[in-house]
Amino acid sequence: MNQDEIPIFFTVDESYAPYLDCAIRSMMEHASNAYTYQIIVLHEDLTEESRRKLSSNVKPPFQIHFLQMKDKMAGITDRAENRLRCDYFTLTIYFRLFIADLFPEYDKCIYLDSDIVVPGDVSQLFQTELGDNIIGACPDRSIAPIPELVHYTQDALGIPIDRYINSGVLLMNLKKLREVSFSNHFLRLLETYHFDCIAPDQDYFNAMCNGSIVYLDDRWDTMPPEGGGTGAILEHPDLIHYNLFQKPWCYDNIPYEDYFWRCAEKSPFYEDIVHHKETYSEEQKASDRASLERLIHKGLTAGDMPVTFRKMGEKGAKIRIC
Repeated sequence: MNQDEIPIFFTVDESYAPYLDCAIRSMMEHASNAYTYQIIVLHEDLTEESRRKLSSNVKPPFQIHFLQMKDKMAGITDRAENRLRCDYFTLTIYFRLFIADLFPEYDKCIYLDSDIVVPGDVSQLFQTELGDNIIGACPDRSIAPIPELVHYTQDALGIPIDRYINSGVLLMNLKKLREVSFSNHFLRLLETYHFDCIAPDQDYFNAMCNGSIVYLDDRWDTMPPEGGGTGAILEHPDLIHYNLFQKPWCYDNIPYEDYFWRCAEKSPFYEDIVHHKETYSEEQKASDRASLERLIHKGLTAGDMPVTFRKMGEKGAKIRIC
């Protein structure tokens, strides 16, 4: 691996291509020119037109590559416990778990969700020292104000809320992940226990990596307070993550929305983004509210299930990878 090369992975399906474009544009605008950047998009059926648009503005020191993942994930099926936010299934949430195996040429990388913008210099995130730890990540501030989800992290996962990380922004020690056979351990847990999760890949990362995580500053995974809450607003975020339902392409008056729209206005997807916002119906908004309510209810009840990460660990099952 070239010491001046920074690999940055995204996972996306066709519906999120417009927001990925905004993420990449913001990142290119603020990244240091002292490095080269390999953007690798792990995708599920991105159209040729979307790939063309995504590639159209990528210039040195950035390069972009696409890897179709559908056939590589046949073992993970649409089960209720594998669904994101309790409402829908997408394979893309699992792609990041296999980066270390798919890219043995890299010892370290950044993984990012596509519902972000990056007003900071992403190379500074990459330079964070991980030592012998598996990942670097930020505590998930979006669920900390919700008592039912705090209950979930403690009772179902056995992890205090201030140690429960968000997996949408990860600094990954790929060399260490290969050494500990991370993906094989994940698949064994998935196939053996089918844990009922509120955030499937995120909960596996938390349970498996607990004790081997470098906790990053909140500025690298800054989230709008969920549901219009009163959480702290950072004056100078380096990475903004429109997590859960706080999407400026769906709703008005989302904290940090100006960062997103400044990028969107330059995007070849701009008309699509505006159309999506203008046509986001009351039925869709009601569905979002219902999904959040289901998430909260599941957080309240999941800890009482007979099979949880915490209970299996207490019975002697190997959950943590290190």
